[in-house]
Amino acid sequence: MGQPAGTGEHCEASRYFSRDFNAMKAWGELGELARAPYDLAAPGALSPARIRGYKAHAAGIDLLYSTQRVDEAVLSALQRLAEESGAVAQFLLMKKGAVLNRIDGYPSEERQVLHTACRDILGPVTPASDAAARAQSKGELEKLADFLAALEAGAIVNAAGEPFTDLVQIGIGGSDLGPRALYLALAAYGIPGRRVHFISNVDPDDAAATLAGLDLAKTLVNVVSKSGSTLETMTNEELVRKAFVEAGLEPSRHFLAVTGKGSPMDNPARYLRSFYMFDSIGGRYSATSMVGAVMLGFGLGYPHLLEILKGANAMDLAAEEPDILRNPPLLLALLGIWNHNFLGCETLAILPYSQALVRFTAHLQQCDMESNGKSVTRQGKPLAWKSGPIIWGEPGTNGQHAFYQLIHQGTAIVPAEFIGFRTSQHGRDLIIEQTTSQEKLVANLLAQALALATGQTHENPNRRFAGNRPSSVLLADRLTPYTMGALLALYEAKVVFQGFIWNINSFDQEGVQLGKKLATRLLAHYAGLRQDSGYSGEAADELGWALFGAAGVLAK
Repeated sequence: MGQPAGTGEHCEASRYFSRDFNAMKAWGELGELARAPYDLAAPGALSPARIRGYKAHAAGIDLLYSTQRVDEAVLSALQRLAEESGAVAQFLLMKKGAVLNRIDGYPSEERQVLHTACRDILGPVTPASDAAARAQSKGELEKLADFLAALEAGAIVNAAGEPFTDLVQIGIGGSDLGPRALYLALAAYGIPGRRVHFISNVDPDDAAATLAGLDLAKTLVNVVSKSGSTLETMTNEELVRKAFVEAGLEPSRHFLAVTGKGSPMDNPARYLRSFYMFDSIGGRYSATSMVGAVMLGFGLGYPHLLEILKGANAMDLAAEEPDILRNPPLLLALLGIWNHNFLGCETLAILPYSQALVRFTAHLQQCDMESNGKSVTRQGKPLAWKSGPIIWGEPGTNGQHAFYQLIHQGTAIVPAEFIGFRTSQHGRDLIIEQTTSQEKLVANLLAQALALATGQTHENPNRRFAGNRPSSVLLADRLTPYTMGALLALYEAKVVFQGFIWNINSFDQEGVQLGKKLATRLLAHYAGLRQDSGYSGEAADELGWALFGAAGVLAK
């Protein structure tokens, strides 16, 4: 018999787990170069040649980085850092099925990391393809295609023979943030007459507001939980089921499940259809799995879903390129490491100049901060270097009238990643004062990057801008399903590359678990109190504060 999936790759990957970031030769080189980084505010620093030359491209997206504090020496050292850390080699091992979600010598999840397989099926088979994961993904995608076709043909309808017009996705964390960001980004491509809604917060007002105004008889509900036991999701599901029952509707004719095979939700008696998600796909990397695909297929249509997957696959392939100047995800990761670890910048603002990307930064907060908010190496040793930065941001130009003052003149240096598009999605625009709205939007984006870099001298100190505030620009022609897939995969790969270089496990989230455990204990006390005859809201509040004070005891 052959080796279990990922065994050979596991052995090959082990040699990277002991490569400490601060022991690499490139660490020392970059530390020396950081003593006198490139001066963006110097006369002629942003020459036309530099602006033209400092550009990388893949899958329809340009990465413009002339406004970063790098020169040829820094770029060469970053290339050596990528090679010393084996960043691309580890990425290839990940795609081939290496068990990378682990900590050597300590109990951990011990899983493969195969979110790229969700879109690998739409490209050629390469040496980095995992055959089993491709087969799993292909099977689920075919199931979804059949389901969507049946909806379209009128073979699946409600009890009155009417088509379904709405879908509510119930999920939290990775089961909400990524899928919601993608749907909002691409709502312009939605199927006429269909709408998608989301419930994530266990706050009952979230569900109440979403259900208000919906015709439940024409509504599907997609419940997403890998374990089938996520507390917030199960609570919201039962609340919504109750609304269907009160409306005289049979929930099993309306509810869909996206869950792990064999989970409590894998139950045909309760769900119209079940689609599977697999252990090898972490929640925050799951938007292109069935976690996002079922909802996106319903709202946008199967052809547009395929375009998302094709764009993501194209960027996954670009991420295999060893030359950092031809690999935008790796280059963006290295520029982030340069700013964070060597120039001392603690945060990163991600600023999309597209209202459609209104929730994309929120998704990237989870993808980045849950992945790389770690303080031990993959051998369980305390980190002697910084791991992930704080991610934040809002769409421009609105943000310019909110927090850009701090970015330009505050005491903290905040690197920025601007995201923009040359043309609008809807194409509805007009010329005012000789320019269109889209031209104004892009002009603002580019002006912000230039202003941050060059600054401004002025005799009035209040109007003086120091400059030398680094940024990158991600620019594409238009926000299409293909481009959105590529943009999503670019950031997923960026986060993964940084984790490889920092030698941390980007694929677990143990830090989330303690609060969950304490909440479960507190809820057990609330439940016990409710059984007492003297239960009241005031008593529950008093109990809550008493338990909060005893949380240290409960944690033991």
